[in-house]
Amino acid sequence: MFTTLYGFSSENKQKNDTLNKYGLRAGLDIQKIIRSASNKDYKGLSINADIRIKKQLYISAEIGNEEKNTNHEYIRSTSKGNYIKFGTKFRLNKIIAGTQNLTYSGINVGFSSFNQTINNYTIYNINNSTWGESYINTPIYSPDLSAFWFELVFGLKTEIFNNLFLGFELQLKSTLSQKMHNEITNFYIPGFNRTYDGSSIGAGFRYTISYLIPVVKK
Repeated sequence: MFTTLYGFSSENKQKNDTLNKYGLRAGLDIQKIIRSASNKDYKGLSINADIRIKKQLYISAEIGNEEKNTNHEYIRSTSKGNYIKFGTKFRLNKIIAGTQNLTYSGINVGFSSFNQTINNYTIYNINNSTWGESYINTPIYSPDLSAFWFELVFGLKTEIFNNLFLGFELQLKSTLSQKMHNEITNFYIPGFNRTYDGSSIGAGFRYTISYLIPVVKK
């Protein structure tokens, strides 16, 4: 009898440990929260989520807003706006019984709607040795800007408690299109990050904390 009960209990435990959880995992980018609290030139918040639709496949989304002061040698600007991303993730690691850890790669597309203000700038006149620099303190406001890009991502999520995950993600980005005002460069694109003259390539990363809400177990 005890053997039967013990065997029944062990069998049930083994079955429970090998259950695969399907559901919505939602979280926050804690890097943005920490950066907002520690850096006076930055404010940002984003919410991200993913859902497992097949054994190795997830779909994901992120929505957020950012405000960033960018200080270059001869120009100071402020960018402020919202962004949204959609993408797919592919599991790279094998599923181990009793764990929900995830290592993945994937592709995202992103769209940002924002405005930019050139707060002040310096004009350098190489032909005038006496008055070589002119400091302009009149702001230039550029509304209704936008950008569209794609990004390749690689990341991991580790289950630290039941259904609670810490994650890290690296992102390699490339702009597909940008709307600019009077041919003024967009120095910072919310969701995309800093831009570089003569290049469409960018990079980013995020630290996340997220919680899995199980919907189906198989």
